[in-house]
Amino acid sequence: MMEQPEPRTMFAKIWDAHVVREDQEQGSLLYIDRHLLNEVSSPQAFSALKLANRAIRRPDATFGAADHSIPTTPIGKYGKRSLVPVVDSQGALQIATMQRNAIEAGVHFFQVDDARNGIVHVIAPEQGITQPGLTIVCGDSHTSTHGAFGVLAFGIGTSEVEQVLASQCLWQKRPKAMEVRIEGKLPVGCTAKDLALSIIGKLGTGCGTGHCIEFTGSAIRALSMEGRMTLCNMAIEAGARAGMVAPDETTFAYLQGRLFAPKEEHWEAAVRYWRTIASDEGAVYDKVEVIHIDEIIPQVTWGTTPAMVSPITGIVPDPAEFADPTAQAAVQRALAYMDLEPGTRMQDIMLDRVFIGSCTNSRLEDLRLAASIVKGKKVAPTLRAIVVPGSGLVKQQAEHEGLDRIFKDAGFEWREPGCSMCVGMNGDLLAEGERCASTSNRNFEGRQGKGGRTHLASPAMAAAAAIVGHFVDIRTWK
Repeated sequence: MMEQPEPRTMFAKIWDAHVVREDQEQGSLLYIDRHLLNEVSSPQAFSALKLANRAIRRPDATFGAADHSIPTTPIGKYGKRSLVPVVDSQGALQIATMQRNAIEAGVHFFQVDDARNGIVHVIAPEQGITQPGLTIVCGDSHTSTHGAFGVLAFGIGTSEVEQVLASQCLWQKRPKAMEVRIEGKLPVGCTAKDLALSIIGKLGTGCGTGHCIEFTGSAIRALSMEGRMTLCNMAIEAGARAGMVAPDETTFAYLQGRLFAPKEEHWEAAVRYWRTIASDEGAVYDKVEVIHIDEIIPQVTWGTTPAMVSPITGIVPDPAEFADPTAQAAVQRALAYMDLEPGTRMQDIMLDRVFIGSCTNSRLEDLRLAASIVKGKKVAPTLRAIVVPGSGLVKQQAEHEGLDRIFKDAGFEWREPGCSMCVGMNGDLLAEGERCASTSNRNFEGRQGKGGRTHLASPAMAAAAAIVGHFVDIRTWK
């Protein structure tokens, strides 16, 4: 009688399938299926390859886009995209260098005036580059976004970018497998962003350290692909090496017919394989957390990490409430930077800016939700609000549906695709002391501009805040 194979997690299946060799010191040499490039982390790697007279191993498996440095404010039209001058000399050099390197190397590069261009973590899924069972890396920490498709995806450093370009392989220490099982149904007014912030607030920014998190449970199955991408995008903020969701019918329906997805004659075979990727029944994880979400409330951060978060019905905490002296000091510093007093109601926090965008929340679903909130209303007169689509295709479809007109009529600025205010290195910056409701993923000190104060929130919460000038409970606000 044949012995039954031991049940395995999805993480173990994908990792093991990509191991080229093992080394006691260096760990596992992984084969990388897709390598995504941006203009910030790739120039040094290309230069090193040229100095060593080495070619790129798999140009056909390498995809590039300029997203971090590119400004999003249009002043006119050319080609398929609005004219956006790159006034920052370093940014202009990064973009020009990226384009030259990509063309010379023969990799897939989405030109700035190509409608398919945008944030790399938005365009790779919408082009079908991201597919279940793959390994994907990029010189950007939020590469974990692609895990929503049943992908092992993680960010890498500049020297690692060079290694993958040269060999299509990468040495990695094997992380542990963690399951975060989410049961229940998202309440009205709550989104995947609220879910992500709630998880990080409950478990902490270090809960996933040394682990790859697989999100499971009934609540995850009910999420759209956009929602799953938001959740996996934020997994890195929980300290995880990667975040993952097993592929299912929702995944397959999203991918079918996309440019780089398997074509008709290969589609059924691909889906048959993709169905085998999910964790086996009885698979053992190194760590398990179970969270019930039936009663979660829309979330807003008050501090300088995503874990410093409160329900919109809550208040800014007092450092004295924290037993650990280190936590007390961290909260005290965060409140000083954010210029907030303990006991302040979250709904009383006044805002100067609102940013709807980033690789966390700039997809069509996010823009539709935000537009439904602001339709027929006006942005508060003391506040400046911008909407930055995640890609040219998202922008085109939003304009086809009239979402741009809704935003502009309400007083929002409708921008061109790019990372924009999330990274604050492209002219889209907060002034010192300005307070912003942001749909991005990080609220670190200075993240959106020196001295800028960032509150993370969902597209719905940010949109409503733009109308009244402060945070409101989206469930009861009219």
